[in-house]
Amino acid sequence: MAADEGAAVLETNNDGPKIPDKKKTKFDVIIIGAGPSGYTAGIYCSRAGYDTLILSGILPGGQLVNTTEVENYPGFENGIMGPDLMIDMRKQSQRMGTTIIDDIAVDVDFRRAPYKVLTGSEEYESRAVIIATGANPKKMGITGEEEFSGKGVSYCATCDGPFFRNLELIVVGGGDSAIEEATFLTKFATRVHVVHRRDELRASKVMQERAMNNEKIQFHWNSEVIEINGDEKMQQAVLKNLKTNEEKTIKVGGLFVAIGHQPNTELFKNQIDLDDEGYIVLKNKTHTNMEGVFAAGDVHDRSYRQAITAAGYGCMAAIDVDKFLTENADK
Repeated sequence: MAADEGAAVLETNNDGPKIPDKKKTKFDVIIIGAGPSGYTAGIYCSRAGYDTLILSGILPGGQLVNTTEVENYPGFENGIMGPDLMIDMRKQSQRMGTTIIDDIAVDVDFRRAPYKVLTGSEEYESRAVIIATGANPKKMGITGEEEFSGKGVSYCATCDGPFFRNLELIVVGGGDSAIEEATFLTKFATRVHVVHRRDELRASKVMQERAMNNEKIQFHWNSEVIEINGDEKMQQAVLKNLKTNEEKTIKVGGLFVAIGHQPNTELFKNQIDLDDEGYIVLKNKTHTNMEGVFAAGDVHDRSYRQAITAAGYGCMAAIDVDKFLTENADK
């Protein structure tokens, strides 16, 4: 989906936006994506003196725009709302001089420099590219999931677990991530129900044993959650046994979906190396296999998936870009 035809490029300086210049299409650095990694990369690239463009997409801010209170991002003693954190990062990047366009990249050409990034209305060129398109958690697609997202339904136990103290919780999934999250949540919950479609876990043996020996964890085998109910917040989940078709309702205060993530890399197939799950394969640090093309954040990070680590990767990618552009200044 493209933005309106003729979308303006907002040039910025330390005082904020200038008059739009629709003709500017060539930059030193193009950053695709505007979550914590993209905005941080913009801050560092612009501060280093590079003419930097962020293509943020139509709904900039990444997963944090759907997050309520963020307690674990350093510097905010009383926490901060996810959308507010993203707005502040955006303004800071603009203050450093970054051009930000709320448009979607629909095609790229990394075969040779200058690299090309196309939106529905314009073609942009740059000497280096940072991919910061992130990843989205896989969803169950059941009744109540969207309605209670952020109101009991979560996709990150590390992020949201402390908000669910003294409640019974559900974790959906059977892999390492699901069992790790279930074990983590026992620090706060009175009981954690692990709902898995099979009769055995896919998690590593060590993690399985740890969970099996935890008296707070209860397993529901050959089962799936088919519906989530509640008033203002989630209060119940309906489980179905896939062998007997028997349904039962359990009262819980939260549900954590841990069935994997989908990196937003469809655009980069046949352009750079991706692994079997679609994550960007890094050659060295933040470098992809294409010289001058870098990656930052959840688009390659399958392990941490935190705002602070994404921002860290954005910083690293920008520093790597600086080194690359300096070394190739005469090319």
